[in-house]
Amino acid sequence: MEFSLLDLVVFAVFVITVVSVGIFMSRKEEGSAGYFLAGRGLKWWLIGFSLIAANISTEQFVGMSGNAASHVGLAIASYEWMAAITLVVVAFAFLPYFLRAGIFTMPEFLEYRYNSWARLLMAVATLFIYMLLLGSVTYSGALTIRTLALKVGYNVPLEYGSLAIGVIAMVYVATGGLKACAWADLIQGSALIVGGALIMYFAFVKLGGVSEATTVTDVQTGAVAVKTLNPATGGVERFWELNKVRMNMFLPQGDPVLPWTALLLGLWIPNFYYWGLNQYITQRTLGSASLAEGQKGIVFAAFMKLLIPFVIVIPGIIAFNLFSHQMREEAAADKARGLAKYVKTNLKTKFVEVAESPSPEILKAWPQTGRYLIAVFPEEKQVKAVEPTNLFVLPILKREYDELQPLKNTIFISEDKAWKPLNPGLAEETEDFNKQVEKSNADRGAPAQEKLIAFKYDTAIGQLIGHILPQRTGIVGFVLAALLGAVVSSLAAMLNAASTIFSMDIYKKYVSPQAAEGTLVLLGRICVFVFTGVAIVLAPLLGNPNISNSIFTIIQECQGFISPGILAAFVVAFLVRRAPPVSGVIGLLTNIAAYGILKISVPSVQFLNRMAVCFGLCIAVMLLVTLLKPLPQPKQFQQEIAIELKSSKGALLAGIVVILLTLTLYVLFSPWGLAR
Repeated sequence: MEFSLLDLVVFAVFVITVVSVGIFMSRKEEGSAGYFLAGRGLKWWLIGFSLIAANISTEQFVGMSGNAASHVGLAIASYEWMAAITLVVVAFAFLPYFLRAGIFTMPEFLEYRYNSWARLLMAVATLFIYMLLLGSVTYSGALTIRTLALKVGYNVPLEYGSLAIGVIAMVYVATGGLKACAWADLIQGSALIVGGALIMYFAFVKLGGVSEATTVTDVQTGAVAVKTLNPATGGVERFWELNKVRMNMFLPQGDPVLPWTALLLGLWIPNFYYWGLNQYITQRTLGSASLAEGQKGIVFAAFMKLLIPFVIVIPGIIAFNLFSHQMREEAAADKARGLAKYVKTNLKTKFVEVAESPSPEILKAWPQTGRYLIAVFPEEKQVKAVEPTNLFVLPILKREYDELQPLKNTIFISEDKAWKPLNPGLAEETEDFNKQVEKSNADRGAPAQEKLIAFKYDTAIGQLIGHILPQRTGIVGFVLAALLGAVVSSLAAMLNAASTIFSMDIYKKYVSPQAAEGTLVLLGRICVFVFTGVAIVLAPLLGNPNISNSIFTIIQECQGFISPGILAAFVVAFLVRRAPPVSGVIGLLTNIAAYGILKISVPSVQFLNRMAVCFGLCIAVMLLVTLLKPLPQPKQFQQEIAIELKSSKGALLAGIVVILLTLTLYVLFSPWGLAR
């Protein structure tokens, strides 16, 4: 990949334009409502694009395309297509309550319906989760920057990429608040859809022009198969031939990432929480000029959600077809560290050997089988000098190797379905070793886990950009700017939301109830600076493969500590008008405790199914409390601000069409639909 002067100019112009437009369009907004909610004057088209831009980040471009490159395939699109249905429900079932209450934040609504303790609990829990989200989004963006920079011969550390992303987002959020975000998102949201479409187009072109054999992962077994392509077929035909098995939306029940059972209830919980109750998303709708404008904007975003998998998931699948070898190379560093720990813990292993400064002859003669060589070198330049042609030779720096300690009460696992077919002997050995560890340490509780990976799937989008885009045309610069815009827009949304929650739900509520408007805006800007610093510091730490092979899964799973309880509290707030104030607090606490207990005691339960169990438990507990101590009179929702609350019939009709389109897609990509 080349990054020409034209690419640099396109990239720079894009970044400068985004920041300038955001600051310029927000210059007249004053007061806390102006800074945090854009003066409650956002139109539908701004809301729609802003919702998509705040949502679609490198979390999707990196994490979702990475999941698509693995055995998961198109099934990961459920996060997008189910969101389309969720958004329509949110527009007509949730938004009227929020606008009528005149709230700034989601935690504030819990005080409006329950009490101040429920508000405080949600605010604090949300801020903790946002710290992870800030770091995760920044990390995934920095990872993409590093992957692409390596293609042109530059090693950009995660710390530098994180700093660049954080500073750009911080500048216009701190200056203009939500309105700056919304106008910047209009540009960035359009660019990321166009950029994704360009990647998809050139991915199909590349696949159609490949003459040699390529690879594909089978969904059921995880086996990596090499297939010879018919030279007479084009990109679309080849894609279908190679990947038809991965176009199934319904994965087996035991799948660790997205089993079909999770589609019944588990996946709906994070969807309704995210799109209806998550501050950095709902803040756009809270700033609506009217209920009708908010509903139109949400339905517009719902329609765009149907398009996202075609510009993110499909390219991720093609990336594995074309560049699986490179993904194995990218996994070498993580694999070397993980297998080095395995060697130190299991000295009897027959499938991993360690050699101090092996000669070039030994490295060249090492067989390319399921038996690995950990090559330990004293100098970093020696590690980098090892040719990655043999994927069973794993170089590692001696200092790093010496720092690794034997892991007691630890099992070695892999969520990567391709691991066992690629390493059958080692996979069986680790399985036996894990059973011994669990048996000998039964009295110590559940063992810790050390994860092994076969491919670095999260590099899928970087592989595509580095290998398929036309050079010296400005397209590379535009696509990179669109990707940067995606992560910056999401980071900006989170920074604005986190600063709003801290300023309104904690500072104004508990520290200074009489704080002046100017003080709140100043505090909001200070929070943006502080939270940006947190994101920049935390991001590089998330590169540890033991956290997860996919950053996308990390974000979704950790939100399970709050999302089922929060959703339960809001559902009961809307539907059970006699639920007492204490029920909201009990529901939130029940979820945190239950989710943590299930995660520790039954780790085999997939996290979406775990969310479903916790959601049902929270609802049951809250209903029981209501039966024991109901309110004497049903809670009434009064209109607190002057805003037009007439619903949009046109938006409702469009929403019904979106739901029907979504269901049609599920039928087409079901086992029944694919068999026809």
